[in-house]
Amino acid sequence: MRVEPAPGEWLLPDPALAAPDQDLVGLGADLAPGTVLQAYRMGLFPMHVDTGELGWWSPDPRGILRLVDFRVSRSLRKSSGRFEITIDQAFARVMRECGDSRRDGLWITEDFIATYSTLHDMGWAHSIEVWRTGELVGGLYGIEIGGLFAGESMFHRERDASKVALVALVNKLRTCGDGRFIDVQWRTNHLASLGAIAISRAEYLSDLKSALPLEPCFAN
Repeated sequence: MRVEPAPGEWLLPDPALAAPDQDLVGLGADLAPGTVLQAYRMGLFPMHVDTGELGWWSPDPRGILRLVDFRVSRSLRKSSGRFEITIDQAFARVMRECGDSRRDGLWITEDFIATYSTLHDMGWAHSIEVWRTGELVGGLYGIEIGGLFAGESMFHRERDASKVALVALVNKLRTCGDGRFIDVQWRTNHLASLGAIAISRAEYLSDLKSALPLEPCFAN
């Protein structure tokens, strides 16, 4: 069962009022669980900027992955059979692996780990783990609110392990009906090869409004 945290104490910026192509829309506030959930519901996500300040981001364009667009290559389907998949069995370990400096995860600070681990305990943050012969070799984590799954980061120690985690996530979400999507923040070439697209901020906020009332999938 999900537990709603105490409301945040901050007035976060409305991304609908931000200038086009302005990805960073605000600075400050905190990483209290209530603040972070409020941000995702508004179409924002937190990440520190180079000065060390906490930034609130709403990329324009925004990268998303619609479940119907997800592409799995023949080689990836073959790779999937080499791994074991679990859900929410090693959340903190996955997050720390994603935060390894060798994987460009320096923005995943101890404060982030504490907040998202609390949100995991409250039923809002989730992880997909990929194992091989008892070793954690890949995974991803993110926040689910209604039909939104805000993908935060992924990692792999073996080839295709992070992609296998994404396959497992998409398969899970597909069992829960239409109207869901995965927020990938920015559309990279790697994510584009899997079916991610870039949409305007206005379109993202419209999709988000439709998705939030849906029943969460990870509660099932």
